[in-house]
Amino acid sequence: MRVTVDAAKCRGYTACAALCPDVYQLDEDGFAYVEDEPVPTEFEDSVLAGADSCPERAIIVTDA
Repeated sequence: MRVTVDAAKCRGYTACAALCPDVYQLDEDGFAYVEDEPVPTEFEDSVLAGADSCPERAIIVTDA
């Protein structure tokens, strides 16, 4: 599984990072990004929960 955050859509609600802080990182302004790919298997459920929590639909999840 791969996950990316569309920086143009992210508004810094931080729900994704609250649900999966091991994958979703926050920059100095509070906007989400993903540093490591692919996502480790043990985080897949929380990554999907984080993506679903984004009101801007800024998170793109694809199969690796």
